[in-house]
Amino acid sequence: MSEPACTVVDLGGTTLRTARYDLATGTLSDVRRTPTEGLDRYPGAPVAVLQERVREQLATRCAEAVERHGSRALAVAFAGPVTADGRALAAPTIWGGPGEPLPVRQSLEDRLGLPVVVVNDLTAAAWRYVHGPGEPPFCLITVSSGIGSKVYRAGEVLLDAEGHGGELGHWPCDPSPDAPRCDCGGRGHLGGIASGRGTLAAARRAAHADPVGYARSALAATAPGPDRLDNPALVAAIRSGDPFATGVLRSVLPHLASAIISVFTSIGIRRYILMGGFALAVGPRYVQLLTEELERLGCFGLDADGIRRMVTLGAPDDDHGLIGAGRLLAARAAGHEVAARGVGHGAVTAV
Repeated sequence: MSEPACTVVDLGGTTLRTARYDLATGTLSDVRRTPTEGLDRYPGAPVAVLQERVREQLATRCAEAVERHGSRALAVAFAGPVTADGRALAAPTIWGGPGEPLPVRQSLEDRLGLPVVVVNDLTAAAWRYVHGPGEPPFCLITVSSGIGSKVYRAGEVLLDAEGHGGELGHWPCDPSPDAPRCDCGGRGHLGGIASGRGTLAAARRAAHADPVGYARSALAATAPGPDRLDNPALVAAIRSGDPFATGVLRSVLPHLASAIISVFTSIGIRRYILMGGFALAVGPRYVQLLTEELERLGCFGLDADGIRRMVTLGAPDDDHGLIGAGRLLAARAAGHEVAARGVGHGAVTAV
C-alpha cells in the first residue's frame, strides 16, 4: 500500500509555492509557484485588503493542490510569527504593517476538511537541516525580501507560545531618525536595511548620492537610471566584483554581522546557515563579505579560524519551507515526539 499523499505549502512575501511531499522518500513533486497576492504585487494597498487577498489565494491554491495530490494532510510554512493554534500574528513582507491575527489553520481546516499544520516558514526550514536527535545547535538565517532567523537547539526550535523568537529582521539596529523603513512600518530594522529589498534601496540611494560612481559601475549599463535598478542586476554586479555594487553590500553587512555576534555572545551558537533568494543568489561572495565583517568586528572568545567556520550557505534552491514542512508532517505521522514538538493540535509551544 502506497504512503498517503501530503501537500506542503510555502507562503512567502514574493512567491506562494505548493508541492506534493512523499513521506516514504522525503522528496517533492508537482512543485508549483505563483506570485503572492500581497504587498509585493499591490504596494500601498490597505492591510485588511491584502490579508483578504492572501487568505483567498492561499485557500484556493491549497484546495487545488490537495485535490491533485489526494492528500490526507496539509502543512503550511508561513512568512511571519505563528501561534501554537495556527494564527498568523503578523506578516510584514506579505501585507506590511500590523493587522488582525489571521486564523490560517482554522480557516483552512474548515474549508478543506482535513488536518492542517501551520508553522513559521523558518521554523519549517530549520528542520531541513536536522539529521537526527544529536544535531548540533545552529541558527538559520534567511536574507530575501526580508530577514528572519530561527535557532535550533537540543531538539527544538526556540520560540515562545505566541511565536516570539527568531525575528532578527525586526531588530532596530539603526536608531537614527532617517533610518530606512521596514516593511512592518518600523524604522531602522535590520530587514529594512540588509535584506534583498533593503540592499536594493541602499544601492538606489548610493546611486543618487554618487552619480559619477554609479555611471562607472556595471549597474549603469543595465539600469541607466538608479530607480530602474533591480535585484538581478545588483546580484550580478556583486558576483562580478563590481566595486560600486560591492561597496553597497559592504555598507549594510555590518548590521547583519552585529546581529550574528549578538546571538553568538548571548547563547553561544557557532553555526549559521544562510538561505533566502538574495543571499543564495550572491552565493559564496556573500559568505566571504559577511565573514570579513565578522572578523573585523570580532566575536568574543573566538579566534579568526573559529569565525571563518561560522557561516555557510544552505541548499541552493527555494524549497526549504516545503521540505521542512514535509519533514514535520512525516515526523507527526511517525509519532516522533521530539521532531513534532509544537506542531500538533493542542500544542503548547509556538511554531
